[in-house]
Amino acid sequence: MEIAQDPEFCSMIDRLRDEIHEAGEADRKPFEELAALDDPEEFARVLTAPGRPLWAREIAAFRLGLAGDPRAFEALVLLLNHRDPERCVSAAYALARLGDPRTARAAAALATNELRVAYALFPVRLLTDLRAPESVPTLVAVLERRLASDDPHWRVGLACVEGLGTLADTRARPTLEAALPHPRLGPAAAAALTRLPDPA
Repeated sequence: MEIAQDPEFCSMIDRLRDEIHEAGEADRKPFEELAALDDPEEFARVLTAPGRPLWAREIAAFRLGLAGDPRAFEALVLLLNHRDPERCVSAAYALARLGDPRTARAAAALATNELRVAYALFPVRLLTDLRAPESVPTLVAVLERRLASDDPHWRVGLACVEGLGTLADTRARPTLEAALPHPRLGPAAAAALTRLPDPA
């Protein structure tokens, strides 16, 4: 698929265009020029140049990520942990396609950082997509922390439950069973358990 036709790229560009439109006129021309660019070296320069706006770094990191260029890695990991969920979505999409062996470890570190648990949803989903060796142990560990019925970050727990169902690894069974009584996680845990292989 050509980058101009990639739905996530189009969504990101539309979002950033709206942001720039709301901010005023100054960045419109450079934004359109960068959005239409197809030069990995220029994208790499954008990531290292001082004073470049966030929208420029996001476009550059996204494009390099889709091209499998490891120079995108650090910028994409920072965007994966951004307070803006839409930026996290774009970063996760690019990281899943980057093919960098560091990605799963970075996502696991973000997912298990209890100080940043409010931003763990997208690292958890990325770990599910990656199906890496780190994926199941990390999702189990994060889910175990979310099992209290009054936990405010239950959506992160739900993403773990759904991810463990998708990964269908028997190591998740005890934790999924522990989630069954949870008022918000229980139905999804029951569904996830049906996707696990039968015990030997």
